[in-house]
Amino acid sequence: MIEGSCCCNSVQFELTEKPSMMGMCHCSRCRKVGASSLVFVESDKFKITAGRDKIATFKAQPPYEYDRCFCSVCGTSLGEVLSEMDSFPINANCLDTDFEIENQFHEFVSEKPHWLKIGDRAKQFPKHPHE
Repeated sequence: MIEGSCCCNSVQFELTEKPSMMGMCHCSRCRKVGASSLVFVESDKFKITAGRDKIATFKAQPPYEYDRCFCSVCGTSLGEVLSEMDSFPINANCLDTDFEIENQFHEFVSEKPHWLKIGDRAKQFPKHPHE
């Protein structure tokens, strides 16, 4: 079991399996909400165990596609924990249980700040990998 939570523990969740992959998003929106390190989870392996009523949503505006959820108490960015998709990203920094996973890609590198140097060999995409 992999457990996760927001900073104040109002929102808690668990995964019955480790995430399928990890990626880094460098878009200005993800950077500003503090959720650039994302892991992808399967919806049937993910369960919110506490604080569902404390989750607020920031609706995406084009060119961004995905809504972002955060704790309404402490402001921790959670990723897309309320998604109805089969697989969705959550903020890797919210995971409390340690496990092995390596970054597989960087997206929106066209928006990353000049001062940020990518230090791994993961694939890089100017926008979303599917574009």
